[in-house]
Amino acid sequence: MRATTIHAPFDMRVADVPDPVVRNPGDAVVRVLRSCICGSDLWAYRGESARQPGQRIGHEFLGIVEEAGAEVTGVGRGDLVVAPFMWSDGVCDYCREGLTTSCEHGGFWGSVGSDGGQGEAVRVPFADATLVALPAEAASDDRLLAALLTLSDVMGTGHHAALGAGARAGATVAVVGDGAVGLCGVLAAKRLGADRIIALGRHEARTDIARRFGATDVVAERGDAAVEAVRELTRGQGAHAVVEAVGTEQSMRTAVSITRDGGAIGFVGVPHGSGTGLDLSVMFDRNIALRGGVAPVRTYIPELLPDVLDGTIDPSPVFDLTVGLEGVPDGYKAMDERTALKVMVAN
Repeated sequence: MRATTIHAPFDMRVADVPDPVVRNPGDAVVRVLRSCICGSDLWAYRGESARQPGQRIGHEFLGIVEEAGAEVTGVGRGDLVVAPFMWSDGVCDYCREGLTTSCEHGGFWGSVGSDGGQGEAVRVPFADATLVALPAEAASDDRLLAALLTLSDVMGTGHHAALGAGARAGATVAVVGDGAVGLCGVLAAKRLGADRIIALGRHEARTDIARRFGATDVVAERGDAAVEAVRELTRGQGAHAVVEAVGTEQSMRTAVSITRDGGAIGFVGVPHGSGTGLDLSVMFDRNIALRGGVAPVRTYIPELLPDVLDGTIDPSPVFDLTVGLEGVPDGYKAMDERTALKVMVAN
């Protein structure tokens, strides 16, 4: 089959690789219909996170089950399914508590020795615990497929951040970051009932989506100017709930500075280049809570899925460029150069 491989910084190739097969009785093989490029994939693309030459890449996908092992009972051949960005066994202590990203037998797509989502097919370990079945008719609805694809990562991650920040009815939420996760954080905060949502971003195409998703205010400034603008909008107090969806030292400093005393930050930006971005004494003095991390999206999919299916939420606008599998290297280039927000790969 064909699959995306990474060989060096800025060197992405679509290559012939072995077809996936069922190795264990709990495995399934999924033929990928839709996958996408994640902002976190760009850190490998830019050489800021290590990869072995020829390693697979991609962790967001949905598709059709082509083969299932003897012990797989929850899905079968021909089923349309979505996969969260990590597989998990569903039975360890962490999985039973809903923290599937800490599964004792879990792992990431694209890790050494595993298939990546940006390919024609993927072997899925622990298929019953990992995969979530979707309505068969969705396979012929391109918009719905795009919305469902966000459940593999960005919509669930935005939801995780909004929950961690304490987004709720009556709350003011601020979202640091105008990438796909930040925009989904806006949508998640709206879904959770936030009264006011302040989106921090300077790219008009992205802030237009933020407004469509429920943002009531947009702050284009950065750094101290952004802090001043948010505080001006909030009577000098800051936001009750802040979503941090970037992962840099500057973005975390901004998040802390715009959080209201007694508020909370939900952080889901993959940390990169951060060192001393947190001043614990400031957080201590102002009673600011910090929650978040790797989002257990497998736990959230059953909650979010009905709202996507009935149109209550539609995250599909985060995809603004679609390529075929052979066009994935161009998709990385577009996202790296910020000419695309998030690239979908249609097989």
